[in-house]
Amino acid sequence: MKIHVLGTGCPKCKKLEENALAAVQALGLDTEVQKVTDINDIMGFGVMVTPCLVVDGDVKSAGKVLSVEEIKGLLNLIRRS
Repeated sequence: MKIHVLGTGCPKCKKLEENALAAVQALGLDTEVQKVTDINDIMGFGVMVTPCLVVDGDVKSAGKVLSVEEIKGLLNLIRRS
């Protein structure tokens, strides 16, 4: 599983990264959370608003900060499929 947090460094982007890291740790996943800050790389994902959570190349959330519990639920659904 590959997880990216897209954002240029605003407080909301930093919070989403924190929450994603906490969710990964809580679930005991052996995956890295990568922060993408370059605007050209962000646009390469086809999004125009940040923060974004991307899992395995698919944008799962854009424009809002998901809670740790929301991210855990999302990751659990992905793992089961």
